[in-house]
Amino acid sequence: MPPGRRARWPLRLCLAALALVIAAIPASAADTLRVGFQSTGTFAWVLDVIRRHGLAEGAGLDIRVSEFASPDAGKLALNGGSVDIAISDWLWVARERALGSKLLFYPYSSAVGAVMVRRDSPVKELADLKGRVLSVAGGPLDKSWLLVRAAALRRGIDLKREATLQYGAPPLMYQKLQHGEADAGLNFWNFCARLEAAGFRRLLDVRDAESELGIAEPVAMIGYVFTEAFAAGHRGLIDRFLKAARAASDIMERSDAEWDALRPMIRAEDEATFAVMRDRTRAGFPRRSIEKEIGDARKLFRTLAELGGSELVGPAKELDPGLYYDPSANRDQQGIEVR
Repeated sequence: MPPGRRARWPLRLCLAALALVIAAIPASAADTLRVGFQSTGTFAWVLDVIRRHGLAEGAGLDIRVSEFASPDAGKLALNGGSVDIAISDWLWVARERALGSKLLFYPYSSAVGAVMVRRDSPVKELADLKGRVLSVAGGPLDKSWLLVRAAALRRGIDLKREATLQYGAPPLMYQKLQHGEADAGLNFWNFCARLEAAGFRRLLDVRDAESELGIAEPVAMIGYVFTEAFAAGHRGLIDRFLKAARAASDIMERSDAEWDALRPMIRAEDEATFAVMRDRTRAGFPRRSIEKEIGDARKLFRTLAELGGSELVGPAKELDPGLYYDPSANRDQQGIEVR
C-alpha cells in the first residue's frame, strides 16, 4: 500500500472518533433552577403543564422541584438558600424588604377569597354581620381580613368591634362555616370555590373590597420570589423560567382539555367544584404591566400599613419601589447583570 494511503487511515479513524465524542455531548446543557412550591397550591398545576409540554426543556432549563406542606416552609427554604425561587405572599416580601432582606417579587396570581354565607342566610350585606359570628382564615393580620375590614369601615361598620370573630387555619374555618358554627366565613379562594360549589354564596369578594379602596384592577397577591443576590447572576435564567410559566398559564387559559389532564391533581369533589376551581384559577392569572401592578400595590400597601401597623408591614410606611422584578427593565435600571 502506498505510503500516502497508509497515512490517511489514522486520520479517518480520528475523525470518526471525534464525531462520536461530539454526538455524545448535548447541544446545550440545561441550566438548573431549584423551585419550591406548596403541595396544595395551584402552582403545582402550572409546573405539571410545564413538564408535560416540555416547556422547561424548550427554555434550556432543568427544573428541580421541592414540595412544601405550608407557605412558611417555602419561606424558610428561600431564606435558607435551598431553593432559588418559591411562591409566596406579596405582603411578606414587602415586610422582609423593609426589615433589610433583599427579595424580589414577580406576580403569579390575583385570585383572592371572599366572605361566604349559606345561600339561605339572612345575612345579605356586611351590616348584617353585626352581632354575628364571622370566621376568618388566618389571623388578625391576614391581608384579606384587613382589606374586608377597611372596606367595611368605609361603610361605617367596624367588624372588629361589632362582630364576634373566630381566627384559625383555613380548613378549620371552612368546616366551622359548613357545620353552622359561624354565620359567615372569610377564607382563601380555593376553599371559597368549594363552598360556592356546595351552595354557599359570596357576601363580599375581597376583590370588591379592593375596588372600594380605590384599587383599579386586581393586585397579584402571590407571586414568584427570589433574592436579589440570585437575580444578580441569573437574570437570563429567571426570564426564561417566567416565559415558560407564562406559556403554561396561556395553555391553561385556552384549553379545557388541559384541565382534564390536571383533574387528578385538583381532587375536586364533584364537577361543579372542578369548574369553579378552573375558572377562578384562570381569572387569577395576571395580564397587566408591572407598572400598573406597582401603582395599585402602593395604594393597597398604605391601607394595610395603616390598619396592620409595623407588626404587619415592618417599619415601612410606603411600598419599596424596588420590590417588583421587571423582565423588561434593562440591567442598569435594576442593577442586575444578564447571564
